[in-house]
Amino acid sequence: MNRTSRWTGWLAAGVLALASLGASAQTPPSAAPGVAGVQSANIFEVAPDAATDPNYDKQTNAERAQVQPGNNAPMWRAVGQGSTGVTNFPYAEYGTLIQPFVQYPGSRLTNAGEAWRQVRNHWLIPYGGSLLLIVLLAIGLFYWRKGTLQLHGAETGRQIERFTAFERAAHWANAFAFVALAVSGIVMAFGKFFILPVIGTTLFGWLTYALKNLHNFVGPLFAVSLLVVIVTFVKDNLPAKEDINWLLKGGGLLGGHEVPSHRFNAGEKVLFWGGVFLFGLVVVGSGLVLDKLVPGLAYFRSDMQIAHMIHLAAAVVMMAMFMGHIYMGTVGMSGAYKAMKTGYVDETWAKEHHELWYDDIKAGKIPAQRSAPSADASGQVAKA
Repeated sequence: MNRTSRWTGWLAAGVLALASLGASAQTPPSAAPGVAGVQSANIFEVAPDAATDPNYDKQTNAERAQVQPGNNAPMWRAVGQGSTGVTNFPYAEYGTLIQPFVQYPGSRLTNAGEAWRQVRNHWLIPYGGSLLLIVLLAIGLFYWRKGTLQLHGAETGRQIERFTAFERAAHWANAFAFVALAVSGIVMAFGKFFILPVIGTTLFGWLTYALKNLHNFVGPLFAVSLLVVIVTFVKDNLPAKEDINWLLKGGGLLGGHEVPSHRFNAGEKVLFWGGVFLFGLVVVGSGLVLDKLVPGLAYFRSDMQIAHMIHLAAAVVMMAMFMGHIYMGTVGMSGAYKAMKTGYVDETWAKEHHELWYDDIKAGKIPAQRSAPSADASGQVAKA
C-alpha cells in the first residue's frame, strides 16, 4: 500500500468513527436496516468470519452454490482485498477494480473508496449545504432588518477614483469565473436534492454533464485570475492598527455609523486573506489535482479522494464567505456596485465608508485620480 493511500484511509476512518459515535447516540438499537436515519450497509464489507478464518470461502462456496446460485461474493471479496486483473493501459491502478480493504487500529476492515463515499455523503454534503443555507438565511434577515445601506449626507458631485480599469478587469474576470464554478459546483454537489426532482433524471444528467465540463475548463482560468487579483490588491489589504478597532465594533454595521477605515476595511481584508488567498489557493491547488494538471503526481485513487475532500470543504467555506461580499457589493450598500462598474465613487461615499482613505486623499498622500479620467468623471474629480 502506498503512503498516500494509508493517509486517505486514516483520514476517512477518523471521520467515519466520529460519524458512528453520532449515529449510535441518535439511532435506536431496534431500528431495522433501511429505515431513514440508519446508514446503509457496505456491500463490499468483509464478513467477520472471513476476516479471521482463511478457509471461510472454501467452506461456504459449495453451500452457497446450492442455495444461492450465481452468488459471486467470494470473487468480489477477493477483488476488494486487492486482487488485480490484466490491462493494456500503462497506469498503475488500471488493473485494480476496487481499492483494497485496510485494517486500522480499533476499527473493522475498511474499503478506502467506500469510506470516502460515506464522508462525502454523510459529512461534506449535509454540513456544507447547511452552511450555505444558514449564510443565505442570515443575509436575508439582515436585508429585511436593515435594507440597503444609504448615505447619510448629500452627494457633492465630486468623484474619487476607487478602482482603475485594470483593477476592475481583474476583479470581473475572477468574479465571472467564480460564479461559473460556484453554480456548476452547487448543481453537481446538491442538485439532486432540489433540481433532479423537478426536471427528471435525463435532463439533470445532461445538465450536470455540461456543467462538469464547464467546471473543468473554467477552473484554470479562475486560477490565473485569482493570482492576478492577489498581486493587484495585496498592498492595500495589509493589516493596519485601525483594523482592530473596526473588528471590535463589527464595522459599525449594527450601529448608526461605520468605523473609519482605509481603502479596504478590516472585513474586506479578512475576506481577502481568508477567502481569496487561503481558501482560494487551496481550492485552486486541489482543483488542479482533480483536473490532473499537476506534473509528476501519480493520480492514484487515494490522491484524488484526498483532493476531492479538500476541494469540496474549502469551496463551500469560500462560497459562504463570498456570499456576504456579493451582497454588500450589490444590494447591501448603495454605491458599492457603481464603484466596481465605473471605478468612481462620490466624495461623500468615500468619507462615510472609508474615512481614513478619504483623509489620505485630501491630505495629498493618495491621488484622487490614478489613471486617465473617464468621460463621466472628467472635470468632476475631487481635489486634494
